[in-house]
Amino acid sequence: MNRIYDFTLSLFAGVCGLLLIASVAVMLGFLVGQGGSVLGLKLIFGSTDFREIIDIILLRQVVINALWPALIGTFLLVFTALITALPLGLGVGVYLAEYAGKPAKVFFSLIFDLLAGVPSIVIGLFGFSVTIYLHSHFSDLMPCLLISGMSLALLVLPYLVRTTQSALEELPSALRVTSFALGAEKSSIILLVLLPQALPGIFSGIVLAIGRAAEDTAVIMLTGVVASAGIPRSIFDNYEALPFYIYHTASQFSNQHELQQGIGAALVLLIICTLLFTGAGLLRKKATHHFLYHSK
Repeated sequence: MNRIYDFTLSLFAGVCGLLLIASVAVMLGFLVGQGGSVLGLKLIFGSTDFREIIDIILLRQVVINALWPALIGTFLLVFTALITALPLGLGVGVYLAEYAGKPAKVFFSLIFDLLAGVPSIVIGLFGFSVTIYLHSHFSDLMPCLLISGMSLALLVLPYLVRTTQSALEELPSALRVTSFALGAEKSSIILLVLLPQALPGIFSGIVLAIGRAAEDTAVIMLTGVVASAGIPRSIFDNYEALPFYIYHTASQFSNQHELQQGIGAALVLLIICTLLFTGAGLLRKKATHHFLYHSK
């Protein structure tokens, strides 16, 4: 009987895995088949001339019907969200894992579980409401890159808190006991022993946060993104972003070529997310090796 159960479970898991792989393959095949023909320098820069591309990168030439402003806006958006959420997420995660008592841990865990379940459109409405309130006191403040980044920071904060807390709590208690026995203070133990050991799990949360911030559309629609803003000159300007470009093109295309450009933009977004995930993974590996080497 146990063999039958094991075989059935293994078969079910295998079928589910194959369905997942097939779904991803079909999606990628569709995107490549529909948008692969427009993928190239012209899609990104609007030109294939090397001198014009250099001028565009150096901001000496404005791009209108291409992805370059949306690419820059997406990177700035992710960077703004991460530098806002990362310190707070790491700090709260360390507090819940190492300092909080049981009542505080239960309370804050409930709060962040609820925050993780809030739909992104609600976060966007909250950011928009904050913008209206601030605009009544600071008339020059409008929906902008800063408001979008802070709203996305609120969206990805539960991922950072939960992964940091879990990574620290899963470490063996012998690390703490041994460190205390050697006379180390708790702050030193956390900074020099626990955090380096927990880096793989923490970086997993960072990777999730990067992906969540790069692909979200609902939040940025209400807090600062527009279709043709160009490259923002400051964090208080409107901006373009790839998710909104894809949404705008797919909903308002006038011919097949524009639709193909939107699908090509989706491919570019997938490539960027893959590069970001790869870079975060390499950084995790290097940072883990560095901290472990210096902690010995």
